[in-house]
Amino acid sequence: MTKELPGCGQEMGVAQEPVGEARHLKVAIEGFVSEIKNFRADVTSNLKQQDERLTMLDRKFSTKTTRPTLSTGEATEGLHLKAFDAYLRTGDDDALRGLVLEGKGLNTAVNSEGGYLVDPQTSERIRGVLHSAASIRAIASVVQVEASSFDVLVDHGEIGSGWADESTETTGTLAPVIDRISIKLHELSAMPKASQRLLEDSAFDVEGWLAERIAQKFARAEASAFIAGDGDDKPRGFLDHDIEPDADATWGELGYIATGGAGDFATTHPADAIVDLVYALEAGYRANAVFVMNSKTAGAVRKMKDIDGRFLWSDGLAAGEPARLMGYPVLIAEDMPDIAADAYAIAFGDFRAGYTVAERPDLRVLRDPFSAKPNVLFYATKRVGGDVTDFKAIKLLKFAAS
Repeated sequence: MTKELPGCGQEMGVAQEPVGEARHLKVAIEGFVSEIKNFRADVTSNLKQQDERLTMLDRKFSTKTTRPTLSTGEATEGLHLKAFDAYLRTGDDDALRGLVLEGKGLNTAVNSEGGYLVDPQTSERIRGVLHSAASIRAIASVVQVEASSFDVLVDHGEIGSGWADESTETTGTLAPVIDRISIKLHELSAMPKASQRLLEDSAFDVEGWLAERIAQKFARAEASAFIAGDGDDKPRGFLDHDIEPDADATWGELGYIATGGAGDFATTHPADAIVDLVYALEAGYRANAVFVMNSKTAGAVRKMKDIDGRFLWSDGLAAGEPARLMGYPVLIAEDMPDIAADAYAIAFGDFRAGYTVAERPDLRVLRDPFSAKPNVLFYATKRVGGDVTDFKAIKLLKFAAS
């Protein structure tokens, strides 16, 4: 038998204990790692299944015929229209206060700023009526501005030029002549009213009614101001400027041609005055020129014939096409003067170059349920201005002997 040394068994026991702990720790780590792998596999599987379900849903929705989704701008305009409708009917302005028109970079105004912005749909309806109305706006240059005035720079001088060759010393050409015309914007207002009972009727198209009433009042006010406005809290009309015989007119003055008869056309060859008026305008302006007169004047002019017996006037061949005088369109503007002594009853020119209308794009409405009970007043305002920007582009016919 082998003889054991003292303490040998105890020492061997102490040496074997660390080996057992290491084996147990190794098994524990391997188990933990296995659980981690299983968990990751489960997560990957779940994500894959979710992706597959989403793909199937996308395919289903893409194959279905559905109503086109509104764009962000259309959705915003729809919200604005609903909020504006609630404000007009009941005065509920909570929705208007919180609405932000991100698509157009506009914020809904508060009462202290003069009312609430009209929703885009109603604003477009009003603007469309104004542009189609029998007003100088229909033939003038219309610009939208954010400031309180609009400046126009006009170069009415001759373009500097000259001839030169390789041996001739080049000299300076004439400098252009620049004029600045400032068009101030003025506040235009209308105040239609409706009964509270009518507003409570859900079948009543309050936005359409409001747009029509505002457009009518704005159109009448603008039409008068663009022709004869004095520029005092309103646009300045082209007839408000100094008017001189065409041969003597300078910048800042409109030139006129006389009919040759006191308060009427000349007794012999009356159509000659129309011909002289057309050719008093420079050729560069005649291409886009328009006649402007009221209905009474048009009734007299359309009877005129040339020396060959042909009518100078011709009606439009299609619906909505304007009548023509000597081949040029005719705008019937009732605010033009009647035929009378020394009256400037006919204008002819390129109003796109000669007259500018400047306006702010926003239209505001303030609801007033107190001042006219049981009716509700709607105070609508916009800012607009206008003035002559090229005095050479417009000529007038004066009903006088000279």
